[in-house]
Amino acid sequence: MNGRVIAERYTIGSLISQGGMGQVWKAYDERLGRPVAVKLLRPDRLHGDGAEELRRRFLREARVTARVDHAGLVTVHDLGSDGEDLYLVMQYLDGADLADHLAENDPYPWPWAVAVGAQLCAILAAVHAVPVVHRDLKPRNVVVRPDGTLTVLDLGIASVLGSDTTRLTRTGAAVGSPAYMAPEQALGGVVGPRTDLYALGVVLHELLSGSVPFTAPTDVGVLHRHLYDPPQPLRELRPEVPPRLEALVLRLLQKDQADRPSGAAEVHRELVGLLPQPGAVAGRPAAQFDPIRPFLRPCSPWPEGDEGPGGPGAAAAQAVPSLPPSGLDVAEAVDRVKRLLDEGRATQAVDVLGGLLPVVAAQQGEGSPVSRVLRKQYAQTLLGVGEYARALPELHRLAADRAHEAGPADPQALQYRYEAAQCLEQLGEYAEALGEYRAVLAYAENPYAGMDPRQGLEIRRREAQMRLALGDRAGARAALAALLTDAERAHGLGHPFTAEIRGTLSRL
Repeated sequence: MNGRVIAERYTIGSLISQGGMGQVWKAYDERLGRPVAVKLLRPDRLHGDGAEELRRRFLREARVTARVDHAGLVTVHDLGSDGEDLYLVMQYLDGADLADHLAENDPYPWPWAVAVGAQLCAILAAVHAVPVVHRDLKPRNVVVRPDGTLTVLDLGIASVLGSDTTRLTRTGAAVGSPAYMAPEQALGGVVGPRTDLYALGVVLHELLSGSVPFTAPTDVGVLHRHLYDPPQPLRELRPEVPPRLEALVLRLLQKDQADRPSGAAEVHRELVGLLPQPGAVAGRPAAQFDPIRPFLRPCSPWPEGDEGPGGPGAAAAQAVPSLPPSGLDVAEAVDRVKRLLDEGRATQAVDVLGGLLPVVAAQQGEGSPVSRVLRKQYAQTLLGVGEYARALPELHRLAADRAHEAGPADPQALQYRYEAAQCLEQLGEYAEALGEYRAVLAYAENPYAGMDPRQGLEIRRREAQMRLALGDRAGARAALAALLTDAERAHGLGHPFTAEIRGTLSRL
């Protein structure tokens, strides 16, 4: 592999790491003359069971990472294919992963742990705003740079989509690393921003005590302890940990999502309150790999004294897609959208559609066939790139228009409502999502409504997940028990859907 040239541009060098999805290599960008990291989908995983799933996860990692704008996430430079290999070109990071940093600095100074947690909260706040849930936050996915700043890696299993077509693991499999997995994640239930906060609590516990809070001989044993065992308070293991910090970690490790802090911003505020303020430690040396440094010397260059290029006005202005001119050739624009979607460039397709819709509406009317087709495509594409907040009003409008024309039991109107419920679910509006699922279910279970009976089973599964997300474990258990009987009758005992329901019930 060493010396291979990818896409006639990236010369492969040494292997950096290897994981479940691919190999990461240090490479050289011949065109721009800079070191880069190239991730290749593992050749042994390109064929056979799960290959297509793996390809989708790989592509999704690139798109998700590219969408989140924060200095604490690795920058994506390029994506493509070279022969049978998929490749992802990323920023090359100089630093040590947090697991090695902990091993080299054991016991880990508690102020360092606080600084690490605060930096991770700032990154998670940006990720959750997309909205994206990382789902695999752990020390091996965090790099400590020489200037003390952190970078989070591997959004390959991030949760950005909620529909069945985007559940990127084999049915019934929990996604993530067992040692850092929140109870709802272990159950295969609905994950949200507070799922990442639980993982943050595990990371902080590990930094402060030297060990994750729950261990067992098997992964199943670890997951069982996440579900049922309380974590040991940190001050019993390390008395010098401040009481406020111990209390915060215990809140992060609550079994019920509702009992954890409201978001990463709240945790950030509490952690920053435990750090020394800028200038408070006079003459403090700026050691390499010190995670407190960015808080003591915010925005200062590294190494101290070096002047970097640019200034306050050097940041590039954010590119805002312009609306198409009123004289736009609609047919040509529609063809362009099709080409972009065929090429997998859904984000650009969203921009074109968003500008195209008002032009077509002005020229042909809101209710014209072309306007309706484009609005449907716009909503579906927004769903496809995880823009739930933007997709939701479009789906509500499509559902209302269709119901007005064909009645509330029309299958297409119900499908729009179902997709709107998925958006609410992904936005964390679980109570509203539950209400919408139940409303659609009332029609789905009517044999005269024309919906696929199997979709009714899926809606019931989602309804049970919403109950679980809202803390109604008894209601979720009852709903899943009834669903299991019907799933066995409809699909059979060995069907993956039936197995998933049975597995979730066994963990409740």
